[in-house]
Amino acid sequence: MNPIFESTFWGFVSGGALVIGAAVGFFITVPGPVIAGVMAFGSGVLISALSFELMEEAFEQAGLTAAATGFLLGAMIYVAANRLLAIWGARHRKRSGDQQPSEKDQAGSGMAIAVGALIDGIPESIAIGLSILHGGAVSVATVAAIFLSNLPEGLSSSAGMRRAGRSAAYVFGVWTTIAVACGLASLAGYAVFDAFSPFVVAATTAVAAGGMLAMIVDTMIPEAVAETHDWARRFVVLGFLVSFTLTKVAG
Repeated sequence: MNPIFESTFWGFVSGGALVIGAAVGFFITVPGPVIAGVMAFGSGVLISALSFELMEEAFEQAGLTAAATGFLLGAMIYVAANRLLAIWGARHRKRSGDQQPSEKDQAGSGMAIAVGALIDGIPESIAIGLSILHGGAVSVATVAAIFLSNLPEGLSSSAGMRRAGRSAAYVFGVWTTIAVACGLASLAGYAVFDAFSPFVVAATTAVAAGGMLAMIVDTMIPEAVAETHDWARRFVVLGFLVSFTLTKVAG
């Protein structure tokens, strides 16, 4: 398969999980603890993927300096962006309950939530394109991990959007746009960085990993712990183990 087509295709696949999750969360009333449990599972999946796929790839390609620098930079960029979005009303964009503000509660919060969801998805998608750049073929474990984590993200966030009074057109417009952006970001991860040095590519891979970890702690774990309490840690551990096993089996 042509690498350009491959990177775009798998970016769309991983982003499509957001739309699937959004459909379930919007049209089906799923109990909060169930959503949170799946969110915890997705958190464990992503933590494993960024540890054993992204950071390992960055380290092997360019060493500890590139991996550490990129990782810290990615986390700082995400935290700064998330802080701004929180001020504009997107702090609880992945919460499934009544935490999300409506436009009546806070004008502009809908756009902030959409932008926040986009920022959450871009680092993961770039990582897919970079995995093709690293190894010549897509990392099945990375795609599977992102897909599995995107399902509960879309589910939880769309359930919260529905409770905040946002329309189906808005919800699916947001998630479809993000799915398309994920495909383009994955393409960029391959095509744009193909011309850069191994150090830059490795650092960028680590940037994606750092941003993903910050996103998990800021937006996914709070939903999991708030609804499932002690069970959250069990689901995170299970998700981590499943993703780790997938990494080893898929090679």
